Formats: sequence, C-alpha cells, structure tokens
Amino acid sequence: MASVCAWLLGGATLPLMLIGLPILGGLIIWLLKKYYAAQVAAVLVFGLSNVFLCLALYLGGGASVSLPFAGYGFEAKFISGGLSAVLPLFASVVAFLLARYSVTYYRGKKEGGLFLLFFFVSVGFVNGALLSDNLPVMLVFWEGLLISMSALLLIGNLQKPRATIKMLWISGVADLMLMLGVIITIQVAGQSNISAISHLPVSGLGAAGCVLMLLGALGKAGAVPFHSWIPLAAEDAQSPFLALFPAALEKILGIGLAIRIVTQIYDVQPGSPVSTFVMIVGAVTLFIGVAMALIQKDMKRLLSYHAISQVGYMILGVGSALPIGIIGALFHMMNHVLYKSGLFLTAGAIEKRTGTTDLKIVSGLGKLMPVTAACFVVFGLAISGFPGLNGFFSKELIFDAALETNVVYYIVALVGAAMTAISFLKLGGAAFFGKLTLPQGVKHVKEAPVGMALPAIVLALLCVLLGVFNQLAHTFLLQPALGFTESYGGWPESGMLVTLSCVALGVALLDHLYGRKKSGSALQSADHIHYAPGAKQVYALAEAGKLDPYNWLTAVINGFSRVCMQIEKGVSWVYDKGVPGLVRGISSQLHRAANGSLTRYLALAAAGLVCVAIVFLIILL
Repeated sequence: MASVCAWLLGGATLPLMLIGLPILGGLIIWLLKKYYAAQVAAVLVFGLSNVFLCLALYLGGGASVSLPFAGYGFEAKFISGGLSAVLPLFASVVAFLLARYSVTYYRGKKEGGLFLLFFFVSVGFVNGALLSDNLPVMLVFWEGLLISMSALLLIGNLQKPRATIKMLWISGVADLMLMLGVIITIQVAGQSNISAISHLPVSGLGAAGCVLMLLGALGKAGAVPFHSWIPLAAEDAQSPFLALFPAALEKILGIGLAIRIVTQIYDVQPGSPVSTFVMIVGAVTLFIGVAMALIQKDMKRLLSYHAISQVGYMILGVGSALPIGIIGALFHMMNHVLYKSGLFLTAGAIEKRTGTTDLKIVSGLGKLMPVTAACFVVFGLAISGFPGLNGFFSKELIFDAALETNVVYYIVALVGAAMTAISFLKLGGAAFFGKLTLPQGVKHVKEAPVGMALPAIVLALLCVLLGVFNQLAHTFLLQPALGFTESYGGWPESGMLVTLSCVALGVALLDHLYGRKKSGSALQSADHIHYAPGAKQVYALAEAGKLDPYNWLTAVINGFSRVCMQIEKGVSWVYDKGVPGLVRGISSQLHRAANGSLTRYLALAAAGLVCVAIVFLIILL
C-alpha cells in the first residue's frame, strides 16, 4: 500500500493521470447515464479530481515524465511548468463548471451520457496536448481532439452533419499546416522536444516553419479564414458544445500554442514580417467577426461571431511580439473563456426553458429568469470592456501593444470594441429587457435549474474577481506562466487609452439609443448599420456565403471535379466509341477495297511501288 501511495503521489505520475483520469471518468459517467444523481456525483468526483491534480502540479513546481513511444529510442515527454502548468489548471476549472452545467442540461435526454463521455475524453486530450513536450506527441492529442469534437458535434445531428463536415474540412487544413510546420521546425532545430528548442531564426526554412505553425495554431483558435464553421455549428449544436469548444478549449489550445511559438520556439521580433502578418490576421478576424455579430437575430449565432471577433484581440497581442501584448493576449484568452462560456450558458438556459434562442420569437425574459439575466449583464459588460471588469484590463493591454505597433491596429481594435458594445446592448435589450415574447406553445418560463445557474454564477463572479484583483492574477498566474519579471497588472497607466475606451462605450450607447428609437425595438437597433448604403450590399454577399473562403475553395474543387469528369468522359468516349468506330470504319473500307478485282489490286501494287521509289529518292538525295 505504501508503494502504491508513493507512486500516486509521485510528481512524474500526475501528468499521466491528467490524461487518463478524465477519459476514465467519461466512461464511468456514460455507464451511469440512466442515473442522474450518480452522474452528478461522478462529474463532481472526476471534474474536481482534474482540478486538484492540476493545482497540485502547479503548486508543486511542476513535473516531467518520459515514456518510450513508437520504438527506435523515441520518447513521449510530458512537462508541467510555466504555461503548461497554468493552462491545464485554468482549463480544468472551466471544464468542471461546464460539465456540471451539461449534466443538468442533458437530464432526461438519451444523448446526455454520450455527450459527457466525449466531453471528458476531450478534456483528457486537451491535457495531453498542453503537457506534451514532444511536438509529434502533441499532434497526436491535437488530432485526437478533432475526433472527439466531431463526435460531440454529431450528437443530435446525424441527419444533418453539415457543420461537422465543414469543421473537419477547415480544421483539417489548419492541422495539415501545423503538421508541416512541425516537420520543418524539427528539421531546423534538429530535435522535437519543445523545452530544448529556443528562439529559432525566422528566416529561410525557419520562416516557413514559423508561419505554418502559427497558421495551424490560429486556425484552431478560430481565426479568419478558418472561422466559418463556428456560426454554422451555432445553428445545429446545442449550447454546452459551443461553450466547451469555440468559447473555451479551442482558444486555450490555439492561443496557448501561438504564444509558445512567438515567445519560445521562434525568435519573432516586433515589427518583423511575421509579426506584421499575424497582426493583420488579428485585425481582419476582429473586424469581420464583430461586423457579422452586429446583424444577427439569433443569440447563439451572435455569440459565435463574437467568439471569432474576440480571438482577433488575442492575435493582435500575440502578433505584436511585445511583452505587454503577449501577456495581454494570455489574459484576454482567459477572460474570454470565462465570459464567452458564461454567455453560451445563458443562451443554453434560454434554450432549455423556451426551446429556442431565436430572438425574433423569444424576448423580454429578464423578470422570468432574473439570475440568468444578471449573469448576462456581467458577461456582456465584461466582453464590452466595461471599466473594472476583467475584459477591460486585458483589452487595455492589447490596445497599448496595438498602438505601440501601428495606430491602424489600435483604431481597428477600438472600433471593434464599440461595435461589440452595440451588439450586446442589442442582445441584452432584446433577450431580457424588452417586451415579453414566447414561442408558440410555451406558456410558462422559469429560472434555469440550479445545476445550470450555479456554473454561470461562478463564471460571473470570476469575471468580477479577475477584474478587481487583476494584479494578483498577473502575479500568481500570468507572469509565472510567461516567465516575465515586469508586472502589467493594476489600473492601466495610459489615461488617454482609458478615456478613448470610455468614449467608444459612450458612442456605442448613443448609437444603440438612436437605433432603438428609429426602429422601435432593441432587436432592430443595429439595422441602420446593417442596411446603410454600401454596408447593405456587403452584408448581403456575406449572408449569402459569397465571402466565405470555404465556399470559394469548394467552388474551385467542384469546378476541378467537373473538368476531371469531362476529361474522363472524353477518354471513355475515345476508348469506348472512338477507337472501335475507327477500327470498324477502316475495316469496312478495307473490306470494300478487297472486292476481288484484279485491276484494283494491280493499281494498288503500282501505287505502293511508286511510294517506295519516292522514299528511296528522298533518302538518296
């Protein structure tokens, strides 16, 4: 028994337990699918166990373990320390809250057990990817997550797998880029262990490896042009999936890897071509996401576009390659996971009670669902960058980095902040504070069940605490994760930037009041932007899918397929009809020629001799 306890408490064992324990928990929870109370207990046990294991590794200073893998002396190495200690801890806390929410959300639904099975399998894969020190091993868990994602997205959607197919195509392309980047990086570095790779030169082959790895990481996070499956998933998938993946796990993995690429693996300098490229991707992602969110009339679709937009801020911070931008990106990623997961939980509460999140047929639920409404207000203020809440502090760091890099990036980010606030004034006004409207057949609506309300309340409190005590978050989480000595916590030093941010929020409020008065409702309060000259035409193209790179690619592939089909038909015609017809024609003519006439045979022989003579003369001359 003593040896077993020593093995369990050994630091080298904990990283492996973080991978295996959630998967085991998922299997047990799936087996208990018919017993709600037992499922809740199992979620608490395995969810909290994952949290405590991560906390033990973090407080214990980390650990490492190496295992033989695939033979030939190759080892799978797992390390917990720095970023790979903080991110699993943060992911485990959020995953536990979402799991507790999900078990109540799916109560009485036959697919609940299967959802929780793949939920916990995904948590195990995320832990494996975050702890992997070996790049190929990291890819194994990275791709494993794609499988569990697909399974979760297919639950309840087997008859309409369009979102799953689109996700697999887009994520597959991003993952292929990451694989190529990893191969090049290993070639340049001469080894595959991340801890042994340090600031590779971003030139020649190294530049290609850096860009490809960054594209793979940013694709996982949902950056443009790898984004368009998320709004489609918002139409088909239920809220727990959206809270788990587009809002949380994908951001943690993608932005976490991007930060490691910029700060550790490659020597990316501020203002370099790679830095500029990444910041352009961030600015485009930010603007496209928030512009499309502005016009949505369905709560989940609106939030899905903001999941895209908010990653643009993170990419701006990472791309700046400045310490203030990088720590701002990490902080904003953590804040985004809290408030965006919370926002999807509020959408799920509405979905649970009314059966829809379409704001054209459900609105004004504030008095009926006061706890959900209060949580939404906190999340909406946080994502809008309201002073004092967590989103405000991380955005100000990114604003600072963007302005220091180029004023254009700052302007795009500030305009995006104003448009974000306009979106959430519209969304809150319609969903909770407008005239009560319920779907046909729904007569009584009450507050979300306790098992769904409590996780949202905890997430809302964390948004407040990480704002009020952001200095402590920097000291105990962010700085140790990145190895920075300088603190960027506390109230922002630049009063000018804070003032401009407040002005942007004020402009958003005035625009909302104007739009609401003009249209007569909160839901149409942004229509004057939607249908403005010029914007109307662009929005029409976007809503028709004409601006979606995925549709461009599929159109090219379909065109190429049609060309190939025509070539195949042509080749088939040559062999099936052309050649046989030619043979039959020649045979027919020969048959006609061979009619038994001696005169014709002599004439043909003479003609042949003349031809032979001509050939000889040509050769001799």
